[in-house]
Amino acid sequence: MFEVVLAFAVMTGLSAEVASLVPSPAMDRTILAMGTQLRLHLEGTGDLGGASEAALAESARIEAACSTWNPDSAWSRLNAAKGAPVALAEEWLQLLGQLQVWNRLTEGTFDPVLMSLLQAWGTRQGGRTPDQRSLASARQASGSHLLLLDRHHGTARLLHPSAGVEEGGFLKGYALDAMRRKAGVPAGWMDFGGQVMAWGKPLCVEIADPLDRLSARCRLMLTDASLSCSGTSERGRHILDPRRGEPSPAWGSTAVVAGDGLTADVLSTALYVMGPAQGLDWAEQHGFAAAFLLNDGGIQMTSAFRSLKPTFIPQERR
Repeated sequence: MFEVVLAFAVMTGLSAEVASLVPSPAMDRTILAMGTQLRLHLEGTGDLGGASEAALAESARIEAACSTWNPDSAWSRLNAAKGAPVALAEEWLQLLGQLQVWNRLTEGTFDPVLMSLLQAWGTRQGGRTPDQRSLASARQASGSHLLLLDRHHGTARLLHPSAGVEEGGFLKGYALDAMRRKAGVPAGWMDFGGQVMAWGKPLCVEIADPLDRLSARCRLMLTDASLSCSGTSERGRHILDPRRGEPSPAWGSTAVVAGDGLTADVLSTALYVMGPAQGLDWAEQHGFAAAFLLNDGGIQMTSAFRSLKPTFIPQERR
């Protein structure tokens, strides 16, 4: 028996800490994946080396198939097809179908078909302001309604030649779910570029101040769930509102706790786009655990988030 205390700051404004007696054996791995850091902590009495390799191989498989940074991926081929049908594995057709459902459920605040708008705003290149003509063209080439899935023939197509799928708002969450299944160990946690998943035993996680990612605003215990945060403190106004085709205001940050990584990932983005007023009402109505951390120091939360019994950390007067 030995004590493990881990503390780390991550790009989305999360930090996490484990403070418990952890039974041996346990294994920790850290690699670069999907352009960010992936950390795994696995516990159990079986082959932890094999479990970690299986989890990491699953992450690599998903990245190879879905990363639009890779021109050879299946989704890059879909984006480059200029409207022609592209054969996709059933797994990816199913995932894209789920994302279309989320698009409708979140009233358009989450959208996987945003590549044209991201290119117009230069989101992957550090940012720029497009002229009105370029922005209008990008809006026409964006939106989940442009994605046509044919499960019978195993194909997908984009109904605008400049449209493209962009995976930044959901793929890490999807990968966390898949990696947990592949690892097959009774307890552990993973941090994938700031989104945390824990199972089998409680993990103490801290949610950062939206204006200072190194300063915690609240902490809570995460068990058999994933925590995802979205905000602008790290990368500026990079979160686009699909409804308007423009960057969302820099009002603070969101924190979402859900039973699976995909849901947490999708909703942290969608609720940020909604903003604290609409987002709080929407999340409360649908029963999700969500908190809205405002730049002025305020925190709004749903009853489901409050039931997690977060501890709030006093802040210095702004």
